[in-house]
Amino acid sequence: MGRRPSAAKWLLLPYVLFLVVLPLVNRVTPTVLGLPFLVFWMLLATLATPLAVWLARRGDLGRGRDGGRS
Repeated sequence: MGRRPSAAKWLLLPYVLFLVVLPLVNRVTPTVLGLPFLVFWMLLATLATPLAVWLARRGDLGRGRDGGRS
């Protein structure tokens, strides 16, 4: 079986969503759910951040690394 990617790579997701993709989504139209697209994108990125942190932690726990806890 192939190697699983490092769990820490999940932590790159918020960085990519907030900074790297931002110039591409910096627009007012179209509107999504009545929000300008940029506001919707920032809301989506904010909600995805805890998910990415949870996935990184889950990956670390799956490898037996518990962050120094006994």
